[in-house]
This record gives sequence, C-alpha cells and structure tokens, in this order.
Amino acid sequence: MPTSTRNRARTRRRPGTKQPQRSGRRWLTALVVAGIVGLVTAAIFLGSGPGGGDAAGAQTGPGGFTYQVGEPGAGEPAPPIQLPAASGGSFDLADARGETVLLYFQEGLMCQPCWNQLTEIESHWGRFEQLGIDRIVTITTDPLGALGQKVQLEGITSTVLSDVDKQVSPAYDTLAYGMMGGSHNGHSFVVVGPEGDIVWRADYGGAPDYWMYLPVDALLNDLRAGLNGDSEGA
Repeated sequence: MPTSTRNRARTRRRPGTKQPQRSGRRWLTALVVAGIVGLVTAAIFLGSGPGGGDAAGAQTGPGGFTYQVGEPGAGEPAPPIQLPAASGGSFDLADARGETVLLYFQEGLMCQPCWNQLTEIESHWGRFEQLGIDRIVTITTDPLGALGQKVQLEGITSTVLSDVDKQVSPAYDTLAYGMMGGSHNGHSFVVVGPEGDIVWRADYGGAPDYWMYLPVDALLNDLRAGLNGDSEGA
C-alpha cells in the first residue's frame, strides 16, 4: 500500500472530533437530568408537611416571622406529657402545675439551627423570666441515647425529652408543622400556664417559610405580644 494511502487509512481509523463532542453532550444531559431530579426532590421535600402546615393560616408576628397557630391552642387544656429526659429520669407536665412552662417542639438532631435556638434561649433566659416563664422543655422524636450525647456536646442545661414513640407530639399536632412529612416536629412553641392550660402557641416550622430558627429578640416580641393578648396566638 502506498504511503499516502496508509496515512489516509490511519487517519480514518483515528478518533475524530466527534467523540469529545458526544462526551460533552452526555455530561450536559446528565447535568440537566440531575437538575430536574433535584428540583422535583426539593418540591416533594418542601411540600411534604401535612394538614396543619397550610400557608393559608400563616400570620406574621411582631417579631417579623410568619407562624401558624395549631390545635390545641390558647385556652385549651395542655395534653399530658410523660417522657424520658436526656439528662436522666423523666418529666411529667402535671408535676409543673403552678409554673409557666415554655414547650419547644423541634426537629431534633438533624437540625443544628434548632439547637442553636435552644442555647441562645438559655443564654438570654433572664429575659424570658421577666415575661413570667419559669422553665423551658424541648421535645424531639429522636432516640434518648443520641439526645444525651447532643445535650453534653452543646452544654445544654434545659430539659430535653425524647418522644421517639410519638406519644406526645401528635397530641399537640406539632408533626404537621415541619418539612419531614409528619415524622419530625417543626419549630413550635407552646406556653402552658400554672393551671395546665395553653396560654399561647406559635408554629413557625410550617409553610410557607419553614422557619427553624428565630433570633431571640423576634421570639421574645412574639411571646410578649401573645402573653399580653395582642396576637392571634394568644
């Protein structure tokens, strides 16, 4: 075979420019597909809060954050709470009669902002006492052992309860105000008065904004307005 023919043959057998183009198109297609899957997943995730997380019921408090008011609400008896505590022993809401208790239902171990919320409340606890709050109790659906480790890691001194069997959260309907399809609480605050009745409630974890953290000043403003009867949550 003449040299020029051999060269042409080799040229025909060499990879041309089309193969890199096909590779580039495959990458582009993969990226587009991944983006679509991500958008669909996010839509499902954000839309998974059932029932009580209806945006139509949202209101904006004096603190500037949207929240809803679930049931049971102000003026209704607080459902019983008997749960194990991360620090040992257990907590019974009935034993807190005569005190004003701030219940904080939160998403749990997967939500670091929820724990930041608790530690900031602790660091400003004197301001909550000025509003007549005697203690705070936080409730998650996480297992007790993991909560105990988290409490030690964060240096938390408040009462942290494990509702892993969902004995309490459904009674307060706080599972309806989260992003996890009813498996975890959202970001709900419920004040139980000395007589065992709910005085104020705000569910921040529902649609449309799914708040998982509020600056302490914002929370205090909403709480103050609610306790004074100046908000719909009171």
